[in-house]
Amino acid sequence: MPTTLQLAAGDPDLLAATQRARRLLNRRALASAAASAVPVPGLDWLVDAAMLAKLLPAINEEFGLTPDQLDRLPRRKREQVEKAVGVVGSMVIGKFITRDLVIKVAAAAGKRMTIKQATRYVPLAGQALSALIGYTAIRYLGEQHIRDCVQVCKAADLQLPAPAPAPEPQPAIAPPRRLAGRFWPTRKT
Repeated sequence: MPTTLQLAAGDPDLLAATQRARRLLNRRALASAAASAVPVPGLDWLVDAAMLAKLLPAINEEFGLTPDQLDRLPRRKREQVEKAVGVVGSMVIGKFITRDLVIKVAAAAGKRMTIKQATRYVPLAGQALSALIGYTAIRYLGEQHIRDCVQVCKAADLQLPAPAPAPEPQPAIAPPRRLAGRFWPTRKT
C-alpha cells in the first residue's frame, strides 16, 4: 500500500498540502501522547477526542475539503468531489465534525484505546506504553484521513487552496512594561 507521500507524488501542490497536514498531525499526536502518559482516568479520551475534533477539520482545510470550501465550488466540481468521497468511503471529508462523528472515527482504533487505558496503571513502563499507543492511534487515524483526502483530490482533480500565510514570529521575551514611570510596581505601606 503506497504512503500518502507516494500517492501525492507528481503534483507539487498536493505534495505540499500532504506535508503540511503531516506536520500538523505530528504535533497533535505528540500532544495526545503527553496526555496519555498522565495517569488520570478519562483524561486521554477527552484529549484524544478534542485533538481529533480539531485535527480532522484542519486536515480537510489543507486539501480544500471543508464544507465551506466545497460550497464555493461549482456544482459540477462539487458532485465530482462527492462521488470521490463515496468511492473512498470517508466519513469526515466535507462534513462538519461533531462529537458523534469523532466517536465513530475513534471506534476504528478502539482496541488500541482500550489497551492504552489498561496499560496506564502499570507504573512508568505502563505510562510510557500508554503514551506510545496514544501517539500511534492518533497518527494512524490522521494518516488514514490524509490518505483519503489525497485520493479524493486526485479522483476529483481538485485544485487545492493557497496555503495560509505563516504567522509572524513573536519575540521570545517581551520587554518590561513601564508602570507609573517605573519598571516595577512598588508597594505602598
